Amino acid sequence: MGKFKGLGVALVTPFSENGNVDYAGLQRLVELQIQGGTDYLVVHGTTGESVTLTKEEKVTTLDFIKEIAANRIPIVLGIGGNNTREVCNELDSTDLSGVSGILSVSPAYNKPTQEGIYQHYKAISQATDREIILYNVPGRTSKNVVAETTVRCAEDFKNIVAVKEASGDLEQVMSILQNRPDGFEVLSGDDALTLAMIGCGADGVISVVGNAFPQVFSKMVHAALDSNMAEARTQHYQLFEMIDWLFVDGNPAGIKEVLKYLNICHNYVRLPLVPVGKQVSDKLYALIADSGLAME
Repeated sequence: MGKFKGLGVALVTPFSENGNVDYAGLQRLVELQIQGGTDYLVVHGTTGESVTLTKEEKVTTLDFIKEIAANRIPIVLGIGGNNTREVCNELDSTDLSGVSGILSVSPAYNKPTQEGIYQHYKAISQATDREIILYNVPGRTSKNVVAETTVRCAEDFKNIVAVKEASGDLEQVMSILQNRPDGFEVLSGDDALTLAMIGCGADGVISVVGNAFPQVFSKMVHAALDSNMAEARTQHYQLFEMIDWLFVDGNPAGIKEVLKYLNICHNYVRLPLVPVGKQVSDKLYALIADSGLAME
């Protein structure tokens, strides 16, 4: 398998009622991933509420995850932002020992042109020798990284080795797949579209639902990668409605509610996020109970 092929899980950051990081919950979560067949962990992504973590918390949580993982599973670290110079400085100052790659989201808020996005990733690629996963999520950044820009980065910068595609545009995904250089991996950034994207030729997913159900989602991803689409569809539809409801009241509020139900960690999030409402909570619990997912 390629380095980032298969199931990557964008870990939540568990919090206690007092707002501090819940390290016991984090340990349970990491162990669940390792035992459940997750191929690699993604730390300090959007799902990890990275924008609300202090610099000190980022250091301590990364160190803690490395300690718990104990080289049993690769780690990808999220380092991105809309200030290119600051992103490069963070890459330079962060201890990247034990980190297999960097997930770097395209700039939000500034709304750069495609040339600006290209130059942003050029600077990042020159700031580190680590392999980089470009992350396109226009629903959060307000600016799509078009297929031509992704392929251009892949061709020009040898350490940009993959893209997490969360545009929701399958035609764009297929354009990247058709034109990508050899060895460049395309990863789904949308759990619900993962099966379809792998069917088109994608290499895996960086997942939210995998936090709670790594065994089921890993089976789906690997069955699809092995061209066993009948089996993959079974797991896909086991989780399909659940995935939709996870995002009704925002991410990671939905997945943290499920993790609370599974006794992995609490459902606390940091403002400006708030926990899911009762309607969503009740629906998520009903879906878990009806599907038998809690027994997986």
